[in-house]
Amino acid sequence: MINKFTQSTYQSICDKLAAADPDLAAIIKTYGYPPFWSRPNTFETLVHIILEQQVSLASALSALNKLKERLQELTPVRLLLLTDEEMRACYVSRQKSRYIKYLAEALLSGQLDLAELEGLPDDIIRAKLIAMKGIGHWTADVYLMFVLQHPGVFPVGDLAAINALKRVKNLPPDITKEEILAIVDKWRPYRTIAAMLLWHFYLSSPKNKGLNP
Repeated sequence: MINKFTQSTYQSICDKLAAADPDLAAIIKTYGYPPFWSRPNTFETLVHIILEQQVSLASALSALNKLKERLQELTPVRLLLLTDEEMRACYVSRQKSRYIKYLAEALLSGQLDLAELEGLPDDIIRAKLIAMKGIGHWTADVYLMFVLQHPGVFPVGDLAAINALKRVKNLPPDITKEEILAIVDKWRPYRTIAAMLLWHFYLSSPKNKGLNP
């Protein structure tokens, strides 16, 4: 059986991490527990995550809402009816339009089955997702964390999480990826929840208010 965290176990895991790491404890003491961030296992969710790649979360949400407004329901069949021009009118770049349409075709053909992913281990899920055009490790990480609630993931490619880690731990700006991995590995098997604590710290900073993972 695949290990997952749930809303009922979430705060107790935060407490376990806090007991072992005073820097994470300080986040909870100052800002409270992080929200239980989750997303449904749907085509729309994966489209949303693709749209979030390398842009602001607000821009991604704006594009997602435009697509939903145009289509009423964001499904693979309906998405494939849109022309490139209509996709651009929904603030979707040419490159991301190709990625999203490829994903829609993969789901319709059975090349990718989202329901099947729910019962698979991290490495197999990651391999299946990365085989899709436009899906890399960051997208796979967010899917594993937010959609499937797998507890052991840390998104090393996420700038917000890394910047929060540097501030919380008072780390040098030029710290290497290997040194970062050595730090976050101490949070196993709950690296996902540690990352959510770091996001909570980042988003609770006054300059970052109004954002959502």
